[in-house]
This record gives sequence, C-alpha cells and structure tokens, in this order.
Amino acid sequence: MSGSEWTCRLSSMHEWESPYYEPSLPVSEKSNPLTRDIDRASSGCIVRMLQACDSQMFLEEAGATYQRLMSDGVVETLMEVAKKVELILKDPRDSLVVLSGCGTSGRLAFLVTSAFNRALKELNQSPVYSYIIAGGDKALFSSQEAPEDDPKLGMLSLKEACEGKKRVLFIGISCGLSAPFVAGQLDLCLQNPQVYTPVLVGFNPTHQARDEPIPGCSFTFRSVVQRMEGLAKSQKAFLINPAVGPEAISGSSRMKGGSATKILLEVVLSAAHAAAFTHTPITQQGILQHMRAYEKTLEIPCAHNEGMSALLEAAGKSLQRGRRVCYLGWGSLGVLGLVDASECVPTFGADYEDVRGFISGGYNELKNNEGPLGPDFRISHEDFLHLVLPSLDDHDMVLLIYTQTDDVSDVEKLARRVREKTSNLHAVYHRVDGDTAATDDINKLCLSSLRITWPSPASGLLQMQWELCTKLFLNALSTGAHVLKGKIYQNHMMDLQVTNSKLYCRATRLLQKLSGCPESKCEEALLKAVYKVDNLTVEITSSDISTHTHTARTRTKVVPLALVCLLTGCSLAEAELRLEQQPIVRDAVEACLS
Repeated sequence: MSGSEWTCRLSSMHEWESPYYEPSLPVSEKSNPLTRDIDRASSGCIVRMLQACDSQMFLEEAGATYQRLMSDGVVETLMEVAKKVELILKDPRDSLVVLSGCGTSGRLAFLVTSAFNRALKELNQSPVYSYIIAGGDKALFSSQEAPEDDPKLGMLSLKEACEGKKRVLFIGISCGLSAPFVAGQLDLCLQNPQVYTPVLVGFNPTHQARDEPIPGCSFTFRSVVQRMEGLAKSQKAFLINPAVGPEAISGSSRMKGGSATKILLEVVLSAAHAAAFTHTPITQQGILQHMRAYEKTLEIPCAHNEGMSALLEAAGKSLQRGRRVCYLGWGSLGVLGLVDASECVPTFGADYEDVRGFISGGYNELKNNEGPLGPDFRISHEDFLHLVLPSLDDHDMVLLIYTQTDDVSDVEKLARRVREKTSNLHAVYHRVDGDTAATDDINKLCLSSLRITWPSPASGLLQMQWELCTKLFLNALSTGAHVLKGKIYQNHMMDLQVTNSKLYCRATRLLQKLSGCPESKCEEALLKAVYKVDNLTVEITSSDISTHTHTARTRTKVVPLALVCLLTGCSLAEAELRLEQQPIVRDAVEACLS
C-alpha cells in the first residue's frame, strides 16, 4: 500500500466509540480502525496512519460515552489538582509531589519531575517533586515488567519516598487503569488521608478499570477507583481519565497514552508554577490555551512527512538487515531517545542492542535517583564512541537529536566521528525562526536532516513542545521500522514479551482474536510455548500467572509460536521450524492462514 492509497476517513476516526466495536475490551486495549492494514503499508502510509491516530487525542467530546482531553470535567479537575500543587509550592515544608508509574508512565514521571525541579532550582527554590518507577531506575532504560504486578512493592516505594513528609500529593499513572503497582500506592493513600491526596491519571472510563483479583490483596484496581470516585466529590481524591482512542498498535500505550500523560502532567504543573511564582490565576481559559498549544504541536510532524518517511525507511532497512538504530541526543531530547529505545524490547520482542539511545553527559546530565547503573546500562556519548561505533557500518542508522540551545560544535564533532564509520547518519533539529546557529556543516555530514522551525518569538512552552514533537517522531520511527521488519500482524504486537499479568492477558486475547479458538485453548497454547512442551503437566496448569510470566522472561516468540500451533495443529518443534524458515512473524502467520 503506497502513501497515496490510504486516506483518513472521518468514520474511521470515530468508529471505536461505538458500543458495538470490540465491546469486551477497554479503550486502551482495542484495535484502532485507522491502522488495520498498517502491516502492509509503505513508510509514507505508516507515517500518515500514526499521525491520524495521534490527532485522535484532541477530538472533541461527541456524546456522553467518553470524556476527552479538553472536556469540561477534565479541565475542571486539572485546575483543582494544579491548585493543590500551588499550595505545596507556596509552602513546601514537609511536603512532596510524587509522580509514579510503570514502564512508559514511570519514565515520563522521571522526565517531568526532572524538568520542574530544574525550573524550581532556577528560581532558587527547593525541589518538591519526586518520581517512582516500578523496577527502579533500571526500568528507565530497560524492560522491568514483573514489578508492575507487585502492589506491596508499590506501597513500600511510596512510603520510602515520603518518609518524614506530612503532606503528599500523589499522582499515580496507569494508562489502562490496570497496574497493581500503582493500585497498591493508591490504596496506601486512601488508608492515610491525613498525609496523602491521591490523583489517578489514565485513559479508560472508570468502569473499564481492571477488576481481576490481585494476589495477596483484598482490592482490585477497579475497587480502588470506585473508592476514589466517592472521595472525588469532596476533592479528597482526583480522577483524570479522558479517552484518547485506541493505540495505533493495539495496547502500545507508550504512544498516545504516553503523549497524553506528558501533556496532562505539564499542563497541571505549569499552571501551578505560574500561579505560585508569577501570580497568574489558574483558570479554565489558561488550561485550554496550554492544551491548544500542544494540539498545534501535533501539526508540526505533518509538515515533514516526506523527511519522516525517509527516516522510517532507513531505520526499517537497518533492522531488516539485523543491524542497529542508534539515537544520539542532547538534554531532555536525549532522554526521550533513551525512553523510546527502551520500549522496543517489550513491545516488539526486539533485542536490547537493536535500538539504543545515548545522551550527552550520560548520568551527569540525567541526574536519576540511583546514579550510574553499572556496565549493562552505558548511556553516554563516550560509551557510544568506545563500545558501539567501532562495530558500525553503512547498514547501521545513527540519528542526531538536538536543538538550537545545544552546543552545535559538540554536535558537529560527534557527527564527524560517526561519519568515519558510517554514511548512514541523519538528524532531527529544532530551531526558532531567525536562529543563526551554524548547522550547515552538520547538515552536509548527514544523509538527511529534519530541520523543524518554530515561530518567533518563542513561547514559554517551547521546550515542552520540542519534547512532545520529538517523542512523536521517535515513536513513529521505531514503530514504523518494526512494522517494516515484520514484527506487527495487522495492527497487533505479535512478538510482545509475556512478562506480567497484563501482557499475559493481552497475549491470550490476541490469540483468541486471531485464531478464533476458545480462550481456554488459547491459554493452553500460550503455556505450551512458554514452557516449551507439547503436553502440559498438572504442575504447570495449577501454577499461577506470576509463575508463568516469570518463566516467560527468558522466552522469545512465545505468541507467534502459540498462534502457529493453533492455526496448524502442529507440534511446538514444527512451529519453531516454520518460524525459522520464515522469521518475519507477519509472513509466517499469513502462510499458516493461506
């Protein structure tokens, strides 16, 4: 399918809202009608599909079914939470604002708290923000899925972060209203209202919150949400849960879920800072104005479709050849490169080395809670030069990510070092109209450069807009490259890692949808693939999900193997042979169906 053969139809934009569209699934797990054929699309078509999905974030409320980012109820709640933050900023003694989440949500909690603590430092104010990510700081750069299922670990981490504090505003982020780690933290807040005020950020209606029992707990995520709904009337708890539509790749909440999380958190904290330090009242108009600035940011990538398609094509070719894609970034855009790279492993079953991010200054720039994380997590440009660059050739893609505020001479110096090993060098560069920074030499070193020019004078939100725009670019690049590699079937993650209960349930549902087999038979096939057996023992079938997901950590192609077995009735060994002969998951599945 060429880019010109796909058009975004208005009916497809809203189709997911019908009560008859995949009714058993929450919004965050539904498939998006816009991307049904993304696995057969050209690079240009993929870019346009992903942009159309992103634009769904700002669709207006079309009825009583779903509230949206700019719905009155959402804006009012954002205002009230901003006022709570303002109170802490004005009197920070014994107080803390904690942002917590799992995976992408935790990584964005880190990004946002870092930015706003820096803003406080520039005002000679003490930091009041803290982040928690399930699995600790290693989860900033790698998949640490298992801790997401541990509510007691969530409680413990929150207690430790808030030790000695008398007033805590806790913002828990769970895109699907599903993570037990966050549910445990919210439950702790509800049990201790004299200290904690809980805020939940997610993107499903409350009745779609996960209701499966959590081992060792008397509550489910949904029961926690229901308790919060009761307290919300008296502003003792807050729920921020607009619908932003299904993800372009089903369940891949790193995309719209992550972008909307960043938008909501920054809108709240920016309004609070303006109120506390410039006496700007927190108003509905102010919140909406900030939201619309982000909405306009989504238009920027659309002006660079041709260049974005070329980047996506280059990244796809590198991955198809078994080579690497490397992001070399500066400042917060470098952090976004680290984040995007880390998400490819659990989402696409990628190898850790397939997509890597590196940041200028390494841990000195990052300033994460735990500091340097050891030899398995080397993230500086110096690490790239010493450990990665020597093995690169023209089949490896390298992407520079920088802005006019970065040291352009440093960018050029690194670009020259890269060109000594590979000509496959590209750049994404943000500038304000009228910027005179000398980047011509860098552009000459690159096969392609996306120069993104922003209107002058720059708004106070410019850095946040640069970040959102860069996130959209990188998400599209890594997603599209893995689509071209054949890691997606229709618009489903076929090679996902089954390493926690959420992913286990998602894998079972996916097998059921694609095979048409009963749920019990699909779960049986999944377990056979996890344990690498053709016959399940009583010990396996009587084990709980946590045991299965623990075993699955060391397994690859679990879902494709299970699906091939379901479609053909073949043994596991025969399924493995089929996938060896046709390693592109999409084509292997198609061969079974034909």
